[in-house]
Amino acid sequence: MGLSLRYEKAGKRVVQNTLRVLILGDIVGQPGIRAVYANMQKLKKLKKADLVIVNGENAFDGRGITPEQCDMIFSSGVNVITSGNHIWQQASIHQYLNDSPYLLRPENYPVGVPGKGFCIVEVNGEKAGVVNLEGRVFMSSIRCPFLIGKEICQRLRRETNIIIVDFHAEWPEEKEALGLYLDGKISALIGTHTHVQTADERILPGGTGYITDIGMTGPTGSVIGMKKEIVLRKNLTQMPLKMEVEESPAEIMGVVMEIDSKTGKTLSIERVKQTSSL
Repeated sequence: MGLSLRYEKAGKRVVQNTLRVLILGDIVGQPGIRAVYANMQKLKKLKKADLVIVNGENAFDGRGITPEQCDMIFSSGVNVITSGNHIWQQASIHQYLNDSPYLLRPENYPVGVPGKGFCIVEVNGEKAGVVNLEGRVFMSSIRCPFLIGKEICQRLRRETNIIIVDFHAEWPEEKEALGLYLDGKISALIGTHTHVQTADERILPGGTGYITDIGMTGPTGSVIGMKKEIVLRKNLTQMPLKMEVEESPAEIMGVVMEIDSKTGKTLSIERVKQTSSL
């Protein structure tokens, strides 16, 4: 938990308790893994982050994540790994989902699948809830993220006012709608999945931080992390070609937010975008 200074209208200085949260977009392949591992400690210090969340669903060659990769990401200083529709594609991760409280899959998948989609993490004596949801527009017809999201957030509010939602979804309309639906009930709704960072970060009327997509932590000179030559050929020929991760230094994308620890409201939200040294 950090301490920040703000000034009231009368000019009186007030010390305010806040939690600073760094959230990074979808890790793509080994370039993304290397970027997180090599840069996390420096980035945490630079952004004065208390809590770090990353989306890791594309870590294994763009399709899923392995237990070994999760261990590596956690060891770099990450507190929670969220995911999305690709989380199921490496069978070795299914048991890890059951065993690890801080690797999440979208909560609105059918009951009975491995893992869970929310957790409470404690950092510096402060509790924060993290929720993972998946959209349905142009994606699978799973349970309603609106109803499930509201239910889980109401449950978490019994323990903490700080609640952050990673909404892994394709359609901007669906993301904005869920942000407004949960406005004032959560601290932030952060969009992932498209790998393209949007420039619409803002604080909604009820105090919820919002951005449609935080982008990716993956290779530069690529098409959403994949080799551009293959993507171009696929589009030109319409053949079902297998995508491959581009091998180049990664760009780290995400947001850093400052959240009022008492009210759970977001005080500031700022995009993060920097090139990794590896």
